[in-house]
Amino acid sequence: MSTPVPRRRAERPPSRWSRLGTRARTVADSRVPLALWTVLVLAGLAALVAAMVPVGPDWLPGAGSVAVSSGYAWALAARSGGRPVVFGALAVAMGVGVLVVDDARLRTGAAVLTCVVTAVLAVMATVPAVRFVHAARESAIAVLVAAVGGLATVGFEPVITLPRFEYATLGLALLGAFGVVYRLGAGLHGLGRRGVLTVLVGTGVLALTLAYAELLRRYGSPGLVTSLLDAVHWSRDHLGAFPRPIETVLGVPALAWGTHMRARRRQGWWVCAFGVAATAPVAQSLLNPAISLLEVGLSVAYGLVAGLVIGFVVIRVDLAFTAPRGRRGRRAEEAGAVRPEPARTSPLL
Repeated sequence: MSTPVPRRRAERPPSRWSRLGTRARTVADSRVPLALWTVLVLAGLAALVAAMVPVGPDWLPGAGSVAVSSGYAWALAARSGGRPVVFGALAVAMGVGVLVVDDARLRTGAAVLTCVVTAVLAVMATVPAVRFVHAARESAIAVLVAAVGGLATVGFEPVITLPRFEYATLGLALLGAFGVVYRLGAGLHGLGRRGVLTVLVGTGVLALTLAYAELLRRYGSPGLVTSLLDAVHWSRDHLGAFPRPIETVLGVPALAWGTHMRARRRQGWWVCAFGVAATAPVAQSLLNPAISLLEVGLSVAYGLVAGLVIGFVVIRVDLAFTAPRGRRGRRAEEAGAVRPEPARTSPLL
């Protein structure tokens, strides 16, 4: 007795919704969103630069700030595995609302959010660095991203008390960066002993830098304050600017060492989180009306160079304890530093 052959079901043609889903996935996998994002940010940057000249109507800086801040919000959501369309559209709606209402408190709030998003995105936009020259490149990219966000921050024309604004945005940026890194590092158990020690040292350096500056400003002896101010004035007179201490001592070295470590161990992300100590001051730098644009640029550049020198020393000390000895051993260590991470324009999660 023969076994009956089962009938094949006739394949249904794809529905309209499935075709739309396939088309949406095709667009998402293409370079169209990246191209649109690039055009949006460059248009906003052009508007902000034109407003600084100044050229154009009065609403130009506000429009440029909305374009850059919404583009940065979109990029941060995409990089951290969120919903870029939702957060980008929300940023546009909030920015337009701020410009229409034109209230000082709303403009200040928009500037705070822009500064925080900029500082976190600048760190998240980095990729692992196998060699120090690559780490220097990533630090420069982070500073450049923060500088564009700094133009958008000042474009909202906030009404602020500068020290409060700096402390608030730095604190919020640190919380945001550590929140994202907590997810990237699979929780606190992914730290390890070296990671815990690194976080403790970084927190101590940050606390000492901020506390020393505040105590010196309030309770410093006149002689000590005068000598320090003389050094600052000499640097401004002869070099054109003085680097920001927190950027030089902590932020840039953390970016350099963190990206270098990320090519080898995931604990490098916890080091990179302290990079907001560089990106947040860069995003705040244009808010001080007593400092010219040239001095701001020189200060950021000096802080980047001096911070990279410190970062180079830290990396060499780290390699001295963890890498094989000799030139061949160092090359072998670099060849083995192949910890994978998504590309710069791909989600990290």
